[in-house]
Amino acid sequence: MQIVKHRKIYFTLSGLLLLGSLVSLLFWGLSFGIDFTGGSLMEVEYLKERPSNQEIQEKLSVLDLGQITLQPTGDRGLILRLKDITENDHQNILKEIGLNQISEKRFESIGPLIGQELKRKAIWAIGLALIAIIFYIAWSFRKVSRPVASWQYGLVAVIALFHDIFITLGIFSILSHFREIEIGLPFVAAFLTILGYSVNNSIVIFDRARENLLRTNWDNFSQVINESVNQSLTRCLNTALTTLFVLLAIFFLGGETIKYFSLALIIGIVVGTYSSIFITSSLIVSWYGRKYNN
Repeated sequence: MQIVKHRKIYFTLSGLLLLGSLVSLLFWGLSFGIDFTGGSLMEVEYLKERPSNQEIQEKLSVLDLGQITLQPTGDRGLILRLKDITENDHQNILKEIGLNQISEKRFESIGPLIGQELKRKAIWAIGLALIAIIFYIAWSFRKVSRPVASWQYGLVAVIALFHDIFITLGIFSILSHFREIEIGLPFVAAFLTILGYSVNNSIVIFDRARENLLRTNWDNFSQVINESVNQSLTRCLNTALTTLFVLLAIFFLGGETIKYFSLALIIGIVVGTYSSIFITSSLIVSWYGRKYNN
C-alpha cells in the first residue's frame, strides 16, 4: 500500500475531523460530571415500574434542593444529579421517591473545591504523560539521527496523540449536547489509556523504520517509512481489532457506570489506530521533505 504517497488525503480528513471537533467544543463545550464540578449523584433502580420524570420531580420539589437532573437508565433504573447535599438530604430524597420501592445502587458526593483539584490534577497527569512520551521516544531513537532528528519522532507521536484526544473530546462534546453524557474521572483514565495505546502503535512503526534505516540507504526516506508501515500494518490492525472486541462486549453487556468509559476507549482506539498508521508516518515524511526541499 502506498500510504505515504497519499498523505494529503489523510491530512485533509484529519483536518476536517479536527475542525469539526473544535467547532463542537467552542459551541457546546463539555459537560463535566460531579468529579470535576462538585455535587451529588444517586443511582437507584425501581423494583417495579419506574414513575415518569415529571412525577419524580413533583415529589422532590418539596425538598427545595434546586435543580435536579433525572436520567432514566434501562427499564427501571434512574440517575439523579444535583448539588452537593448532606446525608440528611440524601435520606429525604430516598423517602420521597419511594424508599420501599427502590434499590439504591450508588451515592457519590463531592465538594466543589475537591472537584476543581481533581480537574487540575487530571490536566497535569495528561501533560506529564505527553512530556514523558517525547523524552522516551527521543532517547529510544537516539541512534537514528539521520535524516530526521530523534526528537522529531517523539514530537510527531505527540502531535498524533493530540489529534486522537482532541477528536475524541469533540465526539464527546456532541454526545454531551445530545445525550447528556458527562465527563468524569473514568474518562481521564480512558484518555491516558488512549495515549498509551496510540503511542504504542506509533513506536511499533517507528521501531521498524529505525531497523530499516540502519541497514538501508536513507536517501529514499519516504519509501523506507512506507515499507515500515506496511510491515507493521497487520500487527497494528490485529491488536486494535482484538481490543475492540472486548470493549464492544463491555459497552453492550457491561453496566451503565462503565458504558461510556468503554465508548471513550472504542473511539480513541479507532482514531488512534488510524493516526498511527496514516498520520504519524505521513507527518515524519512531510517533515523530511520540508527539510530537504528548502
